[in-house]
Amino acid sequence: MTQPLSEHHIHLLNQFSDCLVEHTQVKQIFEDFDQLRASRLFHSDPQCMLLTGDTGVGKSHLINHYQKRVASSQTASRTGKPILVSRIASGKGIDHTFAQILSDLELFGSHRRTRQRGVQRDLRKDTVKCLINADVELLIINEFQEVIEFKSQQERQLIANALKYLCEAAKLPIVLVGMPWAEKIADEPQWSSRLIRRRQLSYFDITTDEAQKYFRRYLKGLANHMPLEIKPAIEQAEFAIPLFAASKGENRILKHLLTETLRHALLHNSSTLEREHFIAAHDSLFGTSQPNPFREPPDKVKFSRVAKASYYNPNALSQDDLIVSRQYTEAKRTLQEWIAIT
Repeated sequence: MTQPLSEHHIHLLNQFSDCLVEHTQVKQIFEDFDQLRASRLFHSDPQCMLLTGDTGVGKSHLINHYQKRVASSQTASRTGKPILVSRIASGKGIDHTFAQILSDLELFGSHRRTRQRGVQRDLRKDTVKCLINADVELLIINEFQEVIEFKSQQERQLIANALKYLCEAAKLPIVLVGMPWAEKIADEPQWSSRLIRRRQLSYFDITTDEAQKYFRRYLKGLANHMPLEIKPAIEQAEFAIPLFAASKGENRILKHLLTETLRHALLHNSSTLEREHFIAAHDSLFGTSQPNPFREPPDKVKFSRVAKASYYNPNALSQDDLIVSRQYTEAKRTLQEWIAIT
């Protein structure tokens, strides 16, 4: 008979859900962040970076972990905010984004602003001053695609100019993070040469030998974070192939599925993950909306993969068609069949 989850179990599930496996893509991006911070000490013109990736690849999770990692390594005497993560104020223009940056600085107690009645404040100058006073080493602006969406060429140019001013006046490297169409900022002359580093987080794949090895190493890393007596061998084909089939290579869905599987294991006081835990987790998350790949032997599992990433269509005839979601292949082939055609 299963027992309800204890507070301890909930704590363990939260820990696993929040874990970060520093696979090769993540390590490269963290190294970029470190080098951007170091380069501001000897470059008069700060280097900047563009980080893009489709929904669910783990962009926000990655940058939040980096922020926490740097904060935990601070000395007790340091009172500044070395890494500031802010975001685009959706649909409200660049000045609201500057106001958001100021608000984020306040939330961390790095600067207190006082309002003066009847005085029109210059948000941009205030932002620069506060960033300098807070000793910010790297500004990461998340959801950057929202400053590109529904904007004309002239509007994008104004946005590029405003961010260029912030970067130069505060002598601060900036990382712009967003969906794939955030790359349009690189078309602006003010940023085409400023974005020295450009990285993309991708979905996982298993249709080549190298991609399979990469995915399995990632799964093994996740297994090592599981609070179980016996670390499950989820990198083996009997688990790895159905895990890919269920997630289609999307990290967010993969983590949700594994967290749910871990929940079932903890409910049954199991020492490791068993096949029935995966079956139950898939059923509880997806119901009958899609076949349960854990009910099939791995060589019979058919799966789809990303055929085309999400994109922004500026020529759409209606606003509803401006953003086109990612597209997948049909789930008609097994792993052996996929390998045979690639």
